Amino acid sequence: MQVIYYLVKRNILVYVKNRTNVFFSFLSMLIVVGLMAIFLGDMNIDNIVYELKEYGGTRDAAADRANASIYVISWVVAGLIIVNSVSVSLAVVGMLIEDKERNRLNSLFIAPVKRVFFVLSYVLAAFLVTSVFGIFTVVISEVVIVASGGALLTLVQMAKMLGLVFLCAFTFSSLSFLFTLAVNSNSAFSSLSTIVCTLVGFMAAIYIPLGALPETVQKILKFFPMLFGSSLVRKVYTESIANTMFAGVPMEAADEIQQYMGTSIVYGSSNASELLLVLLMIGSGVLFLAIATVIMKKKHLTDR
Repeated sequence: MQVIYYLVKRNILVYVKNRTNVFFSFLSMLIVVGLMAIFLGDMNIDNIVYELKEYGGTRDAAADRANASIYVISWVVAGLIIVNSVSVSLAVVGMLIEDKERNRLNSLFIAPVKRVFFVLSYVLAAFLVTSVFGIFTVVISEVVIVASGGALLTLVQMAKMLGLVFLCAFTFSSLSFLFTLAVNSNSAFSSLSTIVCTLVGFMAAIYIPLGALPETVQKILKFFPMLFGSSLVRKVYTESIANTMFAGVPMEAADEIQQYMGTSIVYGSSNASELLLVLLMIGSGVLFLAIATVIMKKKHLTDR
C-alpha cells in the first residue's frame, strides 16, 4: 500500500505542477457552457414550454417558461459533471504518455513492483483529482442554479451527488486510462483528447437532448456509460424543479419529456432504474480497469 501511496502522490504532483493541463481540463466544460448559453439553451426551453402547453391544458406561460429555464440550467450543469469526469481524468492519466516519451516508465518498471500497482497508481490519481474537480463543480453549479432562481439540493440529494461524483470519477478514470494505452506519443494523445472531449458532449446527450437524435443513434448511446452517468446526475439535479414544472401534467407526458431530455433512459418499454444504471457504471469501470491491466501486462513495458 505504501508503494501505491507514493506512486499516486507522485502522479498528482506532476499533474498539478502543469498548469496547462489544469486549464485544458476545464476547457470542455467552458465549451459546453458557451454552446448552451449562446445556441442551445433557448431552444430547449422553448421545446419544454411547448410540450407543457400541449399536454397540460390551460397553463401559466410565464411560470412554465421560468420553471423550464431552471430545469434546463439544472440539466446543463448536471452534464458538466460528466464532461469534467472525462476531461479531467483523461488529462491526469495522460501523464502516462509523457512518462513513456521521457523514458520514466521504463525506469519505474525496474523497481520490484507489480505492474498492476502502476495501473492502479494512474487510475487512483485520476480518481482523486477528478473527484476534487467534481465536488468543486457541484459547488459552483449550486451557486449558478440558486442565482437562476432554483433551489439548493437537499441533504439527501447532496449525499447522492457526492456518491455519483465518486462513481463517475471511478468509471471514467478507468476508461481514460484504457484510452491512453492506445497511443504512444503526446501528439497522438492530444488528438485523442480532442476527439474524446468533443464526443463526450454527444455521448452524454449534453449538446443535443437524447430525443432529438435519430433513433438508431439513441439505441447506440444507451450502451455507453456517459449516458448512464448523465441520466443519474440529471435525475438528482432536476428532481425538485421537475415536481413543480410537471404539476398538472399527465404522468405519461412528464415521462415523455424526461425521456426526450435524457433524464430517463428507456430500455424496451420501461425506464431504467437508478440501481440498474449504478450497477452498469460500476461494471463498466471494473471492466475497463481489467482490460487495461491485461493490456499493460501484454505490452511488457520493461527496461530492456
